[in-house]
Amino acid sequence: MAEHGMLEHGGQIRAAAARHGIAVEGWLDLSSGINPIPFVPPEIPLAAWARLPQEQDGLEEAAARYYGTSDLLPVAGSQAAIQLLPRLRSHCRAGVLHPGYAEHAHAWRSAEHQVQELCADEIAAQIHNLDVLVLMQPNNPTGELFTHTQLHEWHTQLSACGGWLIVDEAFIEASAQASFAPPQMPQGLIVLRSLGKFFGLAGARVGFVLAHAELLARLRVALGPWSVAGPSRHVAQAALLDRAWQAATRERLLRDGARLAQLLSEAGLLPAGGCGLFQWVLTEQAEAIHRQLAQCGIFTRLFTQPRSVRFGLPGSVAEWDRLTAALKRMHSI
Repeated sequence: MAEHGMLEHGGQIRAAAARHGIAVEGWLDLSSGINPIPFVPPEIPLAAWARLPQEQDGLEEAAARYYGTSDLLPVAGSQAAIQLLPRLRSHCRAGVLHPGYAEHAHAWRSAEHQVQELCADEIAAQIHNLDVLVLMQPNNPTGELFTHTQLHEWHTQLSACGGWLIVDEAFIEASAQASFAPPQMPQGLIVLRSLGKFFGLAGARVGFVLAHAELLARLRVALGPWSVAGPSRHVAQAALLDRAWQAATRERLLRDGARLAQLLSEAGLLPAGGCGLFQWVLTEQAEAIHRQLAQCGIFTRLFTQPRSVRFGLPGSVAEWDRLTAALKRMHSI
């Protein structure tokens, strides 16, 4: 954990530059799992900057078509919902998938809930002890997917007692058919989506909470007005409506994800999991791999529990060549 109780994340290039003495512009950042070839936003009209954000601007309708449900609420990145949802429940027992996106467990602990971190194989045996279950699908960093049958069973058990199943689908776009969000969101099911990863628009800070109308109303009040900036709403709407870009990007990410897995395997770093946006290498030598690549100006995401390294996708031909060369130069470890 970083200072002031903030967790560390990928993309911290300035810190890496200071640590290794390599200028910021000299880095190849593979640490965040963000699409390296992002959606190119349209020109933003002056009115989007000059006026307060308008909810009747078409964003919700575009999102409903894209996600297949109108039971949704735009938020300033799914991180906003991750931090706020625990504060909408009284003290409870929350199970959080581990390893996984650490902000979930951190948010539930910060709200003084009882948190139990569970590996995927432990969930079925522990579900009756939980009020809330938080999953990532595909999981970050392992890439693991759950079947709809599993998710339906867990949701049924939890919702019968007023509990929640929260499914964070931030990385699901490359395999969107795996999404667990139905056209009508039932009580007790919360699905989080984001424009940061697949669309490559992390800086716009736009995400969506898909949930039953009653919970969305509570969340809307807790967030207050204008939770998503006007320019971000304009960009998000364009991205959600561009079906041709989405289809081409899914094909490219699946192809590039497989290419990255093959490249790592040929370097002796067999991925233990991954998805269209990253590959995950589970190894006791994770710190050495991360350090050696950093010395070449290539920034990966290091995990200590368990020891592992996550590799995002290179974008250009030059970036693929640079990673290939660095892997070949790596010392034997």
